[in-house]
Amino acid sequence: MEDIGTLPAEDGTPIAFRRIAGRGPGIVFLGGFKSDMTGSKAEALSDWAAAKGQAFCRFDYAGHGQSGGRFEDGTIGRWAADAQMVLDQLTTGPQLLVGSSMGGWIAALLARAAPERVHALLGIAPAPDFTETLMWPQFTPEIRATILRDGVWHRPSDYGEPYAITRALIEDGRQQQVMTNPLPFRFPVRILQGMRDTDVPWRHALRFAEAIDGDDVRVNLVKDGDHRLSRPQDIALLIAEVSRLIEE
Repeated sequence: MEDIGTLPAEDGTPIAFRRIAGRGPGIVFLGGFKSDMTGSKAEALSDWAAAKGQAFCRFDYAGHGQSGGRFEDGTIGRWAADAQMVLDQLTTGPQLLVGSSMGGWIAALLARAAPERVHALLGIAPAPDFTETLMWPQFTPEIRATILRDGVWHRPSDYGEPYAITRALIEDGRQQQVMTNPLPFRFPVRILQGMRDTDVPWRHALRFAEAIDGDDVRVNLVKDGDHRLSRPQDIALLIAEVSRLIEE
């Protein structure tokens, strides 16, 4: 049975979660920017975990999905705090952190803060430091001026309504960077990355791998894969990698 509920964040915002009890190491799924815990990859992992009797937990950051709060009020640090709360209150023992896109950044922040809680880290098109290395350099002077002047700019999206890119998001992102210094990860790290990803270039995944000061790091490039990596063959690749990491 899946446990469905909410946890109150420090400011009282309800953080929605879904959890399956099972054996360890557990799996924690960390979603992407403006995504939620009911996406195809999270659902597939939930089904797999339930069938295998593996502990699995997923949640929505504040301002995402079924959680309370406004997306525009969120920052990387805020969403990492949501993830840390879920890790601390809803899981026990080492966890396999599965981070999709922005979730890869959140996973790296959790792993850096509490490496003893990490069995392994699996990034799906991981986007650590994306606000500073992928967003800000690509913005035109006019867009930058809008963000600095108005505090927000609405970026068109291929996935639905425009994304609110706030000044707080950009400025907090600079403080949350993880690739500016070597990451002392002594656990397995796996990266799945599509080479046709137009949101997170595949070379960004290589830079992430290079930033990790550990030997057990592997990058799997999917030449025809896009950012979502949610086709049946992509999901099969994800499940196979999770299974191997759990067995290790």
